[in-house]
Amino acid sequence: MQTTKVKGSNTKHKVFLYTLSTCGWCKKTKEILKEKQVAYEYIDLDTCSKEDQKAAIDVLKTKNIPVAFPVIIVNDNTIIQGFKKDDILEAIK
Repeated sequence: MQTTKVKGSNTKHKVFLYTLSTCGWCKKTKEILKEKQVAYEYIDLDTCSKEDQKAAIDVLKTKNIPVAFPVIIVNDNTIIQGFKKDDILEAIK
C-alpha cells in the first residue's frame, strides 16, 4: 500500500491517517498535526490505486472500523473516527 510520510519534530507517537484528498475534515486533521509538528503517515484513498484502496479498506474492516473519513490511528491502539479535535489533541500530547 503506497502511503505518504510527513516529517515533523514530534515523533513521540506513531500516527497513521486514512483520508480523502477532497475531505475538509481530513484537511483540518492534517492541519492540526502540522501545527503540533507531529510526524505522521497517511493514505488518500481517492487518489491511490484500486489495489491500495482495497487493501486499506480491508485493514479498516479487519479492525472493525467503519469506512468513513478521516480515520486516525495513534500507536496502533487509539482509533479516532471523524474530526474530533479534542480527542486528536489528547492522543498526540
